[in-house]
Amino acid sequence: MDDTDRAILRELQADGRIPYAELGPKVGLSPSAARLRLQRLIDTGTVQVVGVTDPMAMGQQAMALLGLRVEGDPRAVADELSRHDEVVYVVLTSGRFDLFAEIVCARPRDLLDFINDVVRPVEGVASVENFPYFAIHTHRFMWGVD
Repeated sequence: MDDTDRAILRELQADGRIPYAELGPKVGLSPSAARLRLQRLIDTGTVQVVGVTDPMAMGQQAMALLGLRVEGDPRAVADELSRHDEVVYVVLTSGRFDLFAEIVCARPRDLLDFINDVVRPVEGVASVENFPYFAIHTHRFMWGVD
């Protein structure tokens, strides 16, 4: 990744829908060269260009972060949880928990059912601690590109 790629990413963070006709000149490229550069960044998995929704505004009324303690390899548990649409984020960690999973469900009852019927039975899950969200105060996607 070079300085031009980083400039493209900064522009996309400011406006993910910027037309190539504007993006190119802002980063010192022609529109077609900017399109090719961005496509390469997408193809290599460096960036994803997606519409980000607010789950609560979309009718999802129950969100929680689950802290899981795992017996054995936490990667196997992470793989299993990641297969479910309700799981939107999984990270392996150290300390009190082996991994965290963010869960989004339509209703609080669905969240309870998901934890009890899907998460707890996963082989290797030793314990689950549920941290329900009351509100999302800050949610950023402005990762550093420098």
